[in-house]
Amino acid sequence: MLPIVGIGAGLVSALLFAVVITGSPLAVLLYSAAPLPIFIAALGWNHRAGLVAMAAGAVAGAVALSLPAGLNFALIVALPAWWIAYLALLARGDGNGTTEWYPLGHLLVWIAATAALTTVGSALVMTTDYDTYRSVIARVIENLLNEMVRGQLITLTPDANLSELAQRLAPAVPVGIGASFVTTLVANLWLAAKAVQVSGRLPRPWPFIPATTVPRRALFLLAAALVTISFGGFIGVAGAALTGALLAVFMFSGLALIHDLTRGKPWRAPALIAVYVALIVMQALLTPLLTLVGMADSLFGLRKRGPKPPLPPTVNT
Repeated sequence: MLPIVGIGAGLVSALLFAVVITGSPLAVLLYSAAPLPIFIAALGWNHRAGLVAMAAGAVAGAVALSLPAGLNFALIVALPAWWIAYLALLARGDGNGTTEWYPLGHLLVWIAATAALTTVGSALVMTTDYDTYRSVIARVIENLLNEMVRGQLITLTPDANLSELAQRLAPAVPVGIGASFVTTLVANLWLAAKAVQVSGRLPRPWPFIPATTVPRRALFLLAAALVTISFGGFIGVAGAALTGALLAVFMFSGLALIHDLTRGKPWRAPALIAVYVALIVMQALLTPLLTLVGMADSLFGLRKRGPKPPLPPTVNT
């Protein structure tokens, strides 16, 4: 049963990965869901099913498309999904019959590290020459800016040099890629875990997600990543990707803090609705604020200072 589940999940995941070549908005959405089948296989049937899925999808991609496509699938989609699922199911007993599962805050840090490695790995699959990589990224940005100007989405001064602007923006691209990888992994992990839980196959109890706190040492990791950016080359790409990934992690932590501190409040529902609506319409403003809240929570332990309403009865269901 396990090999069949793994092979099926790998083939579905590879198909979702491959449709991106069509370039349509729906294809991009389906591509974002490519890790989902591997997450489901690894969470519901153990991590070995995830390994089988990774191998099956990589072979399918290599045969149907090309060897680099199969390698890209394994590196960008399958390996990160398998590893995060493996960590999510790690547990240890205390000798008294109590099981301690891997903390969600630590899992988020691993998701950030995985996102950074995936960003660098995908860049190296593209080319091992940094100047070529930067030129490709700059060209993509320039084309995007041209399309935005034609569509009147942005307005630039008449003397603006799009090529020069693209070159300046290129080093910041790994920051956004790292953050987007984190968002994709977190969303797919939650969807897969919820689906597996509904089916009754999830080994660990459902955690109380609002209690998620990123460990304080992640702040030191963020500082190290910021310093690494100055090294340039692919090392700088790694630092930029890790910076973006950790900032996304702290954003999720800040969002969890709001959920946690509003428990039991009569105005909780409208407050959360307002936060999510603002996160959509004012993303550029609210995302940095949530990130700072998450960082402050890790540094000062804001949850310890606030009142602790009783947990809802569905914590361990």
